[in-house]
Amino acid sequence: MVVMKVIFHEQFLQSYTHDPAASPGRLDQSYREVGGKYAFLEPSPCEEEDVLLAHTNEHYNRVKGDESVFASAKLAVGATIDAALCAAKGEPSFALCRPPGHHASPDHSWGFCYFNNIAIAVKKYLLNYPEKKILVVDFDLHYGDGTANIFQGNPAVIFYELPSGKGYKAISELKKFLEGQKVDMIACSAGFDRHVNDWGGMLTTSDYGDIGNYLGEYAHKYCENKIFAALEGGYNSRALAESIVAFLDGIEAGRY
Repeated sequence: MVVMKVIFHEQFLQSYTHDPAASPGRLDQSYREVGGKYAFLEPSPCEEEDVLLAHTNEHYNRVKGDESVFASAKLAVGATIDAALCAAKGEPSFALCRPPGHHASPDHSWGFCYFNNIAIAVKKYLLNYPEKKILVVDFDLHYGDGTANIFQGNPAVIFYELPSGKGYKAISELKKFLEGQKVDMIACSAGFDRHVNDWGGMLTTSDYGDIGNYLGEYAHKYCENKIFAALEGGYNSRALAESIVAFLDGIEAGRY
């Protein structure tokens, strides 16, 4: 039986700058609770050529100018690439990493993001499998403008943003959307800041389990279990840990 892979490095527990995504202790509980159920694989930093798949040289050099951010950002990209490589082998995977990435466009970034982890990983996958079609699902509280900008006009990538609203309404829309798709892999910008105990106040922990379940079920039926995700938002450490576990458990349940 293929078991969910979680890509994690202890450096992700360290603070790299002053913003909510980098706050001390943000991932400590997630590290304990996710690690109590799933095995960790340790990533290596990405290469410059990986970042340049989605970003300009100018943007790369701007981020490079902040040494502590740069090191963490390269490691987060590396973790997400590793998650995509696992998924390509039919091994569902999750990059428990930071900084997040979905507000990083080709030549600029904001919202605690620097390099677009998901977009770079998808671009690298498509280098090897140019005939494939990828669905990127973003369920963070905030619109993944960077990801949308990077893939605008790219027929190989469908970008889907979970609608705003309470659990049943938003998740039923996701289920309806999935029914009309035919893709080879799912990539998720997994933000958990819609949680009722976080900034968004919309989704419960079990709602995140349902999201994982629908995505895992689709991936099992149509994508040979090719699904991966990378952490975006989520700032209540307890709600974040519980929601990540629920999401991963949901993906696992959807496969059987």
